[in-house]
Amino acid sequence: MQILGYRRRDGRVGVRNHVLVLPVSYEVNAIAEHITRAVPEAVTFRNQHGLNQSGADLVQTRRVYEGFATHPNVYAVLLLAWGNEPHDLKGLVEQARRAGKQAELIALETVGGVRGAVREGVRIVRRWTEERAAVERVEVPLSSVILGTECGGSDACSGISGNPTVGVVSDLLVEQGGTSILAETTELIGAEHLLADRAATPEVGQRILHIVRRVEENAMKMGVDIRGAQPSPGNMDGGITTIEEKSLGCIYKGGTTPIREVVEYAERPTEKGLVIMDTPGHDIEQITGMVAGGAQVVIFTTGRGTPTGSPIAPCIKVATNSFTFRNMRDNMDFNAGDIIDGQATVEQMGMRLFALMLEVLNGKQTKAERLGHREFGIYRVGQSL
Repeated sequence: MQILGYRRRDGRVGVRNHVLVLPVSYEVNAIAEHITRAVPEAVTFRNQHGLNQSGADLVQTRRVYEGFATHPNVYAVLLLAWGNEPHDLKGLVEQARRAGKQAELIALETVGGVRGAVREGVRIVRRWTEERAAVERVEVPLSSVILGTECGGSDACSGISGNPTVGVVSDLLVEQGGTSILAETTELIGAEHLLADRAATPEVGQRILHIVRRVEENAMKMGVDIRGAQPSPGNMDGGITTIEEKSLGCIYKGGTTPIREVVEYAERPTEKGLVIMDTPGHDIEQITGMVAGGAQVVIFTTGRGTPTGSPIAPCIKVATNSFTFRNMRDNMDFNAGDIIDGQATVEQMGMRLFALMLEVLNGKQTKAERLGHREFGIYRVGQSL
């Protein structure tokens, strides 16, 4: 099956053609916003990190920056820095260029400060937004797509409507040779043995058990035992009683195919098929990790109507019940509540959602895109120093 996308120099395929202003620390958030207000065709986000990090935490933040700067949905990237961040910024520019991007770096300390950075940034970004019009969509295989799956603000319907519907989409994409990411390690707790039984190899099965055990041990270090409990007030209000109950519904997003690989947060999958990424359950941190790992599109199920998106990847919002779909109609793209209402089967809704995903891959904007939802958050490994 073919879609229309942007073929990049590194062989990957984009479904959007963004000019991204990437602030590598919170010191330059306001400057990035000044630039994109002057050139609204470009995109940016607010970054809360980039300084006072070390060790594995710093490595992970760099991996996210690399994933965004080289992402196939990005045509060009302007790295915006204060100049004293603990990153190899010139190396990051070179990585982006090797991936086929237009890429430049502006550091405040080399352009006289804020006014100089805004002036230079606007000049560069405006030129790129004009030049990208020359890049046309071409036919590319659906097998080049990586789908990120997410559920947040879950309710009692999530595990019987929205998540199984996404599972059908996941299976259909894998059948076409594509990749689907199942994440939210905290929401695999209690169902990890079922996933391990689906592992393509014993080693993958052990990795699944390992990442679940690791997240539980880290929670225990903070004095929190999350097994047998439900730590999210929103999920409890939605009718979910335990983390195991949430997990049994959550894993439906991964469909029925074998699990080929387990990757770390923001790491790019090397296998086709169903992949697990070790992420937190926090909606924005999870989406950021999957997109940094190369996901060109995200499907997000919600029973409570969570209104979020991504700076560079379209996010399809799926309501798990008709009440939420009606009450959050400005934000929801798809109503899986038809299953609860007895109007359609899971398989029928899965085919409809797959068709919608194809439209989005081919350029149809999601409501999160039209509303300007560009949320961003990096999962932290350790404390700031």
